[in-house]
Amino acid sequence: MTDEQLLRYSRHILLDTLGIKGQERILAAHALVVGAGGLGSPATLYLASAGVGKITLVDDDSVDFTNLQRQILHTRDRVGMAKAESGRQALAAINPDIVIVPLQRRLAGAELDSLVAIADVVLDCSDNFATRHAINRACVRHRKALVSGAAIRFDGQISVYDLRREDSPCYHCLFPEGEDVDELRCAVMGVFAPLTGIIGTMQAAEALKLVAGIGESLTGRLLLLDTLEMVWRTVKFRKDAGCAICGLHGDRSYANSTCRSA
Repeated sequence: MTDEQLLRYSRHILLDTLGIKGQERILAAHALVVGAGGLGSPATLYLASAGVGKITLVDDDSVDFTNLQRQILHTRDRVGMAKAESGRQALAAINPDIVIVPLQRRLAGAELDSLVAIADVVLDCSDNFATRHAINRACVRHRKALVSGAAIRFDGQISVYDLRREDSPCYHCLFPEGEDVDELRCAVMGVFAPLTGIIGTMQAAEALKLVAGIGESLTGRLLLLDTLEMVWRTVKFRKDAGCAICGLHGDRSYANSTCRSA
């Protein structure tokens, strides 16, 4: 690290569990973040400030005035701008020494495959099950760690699927694709602004721990937050041996999958 980096990240380096080696791993890491909205905003801001060397930020949407209540990457003067580019500008202002790759499009097939393959950690900050399952299939295939968060109304959840581990469940183990699950969107249901900040920041924390190789991740645990009562609950779950995606005879193909960002 340079003298400037030693100074900038000194408060990380002072942590014995993290130290210089952990910070160097963070600096060398590449995070793929799908969604530059309520969750992606705080997640990427902390990844950038902590020095993640490369962040690929994917979102096919543009900044809307209604986003400003919670999507803190964006500002009033960037309404109408692509969220990926608005995010790039915000992150570059925080840390101009990292590489930020904005992608304004939906990911599908080979492109999703290639982006997951070269990432060290993947953050699912999207808002729909189709995208979540497409990302999960890619992470299973390439054995990548996936940090998944969700927030709607006053309720949030977060878990980690560390698919580098043989015993790790995948997203499909917990939320099987094809089941009759109501798709709730904040555009019609509403969302408490600080909730997205809490969950998104925790996604950043889990991603940083994963790339630095420290601590225990949320693998096998789903944290549920009710912000009206400010109560956390933990649900433990295991890998499903019969999972259609990560199980022994699972189908890990996703060539026709489309990934829609938040």
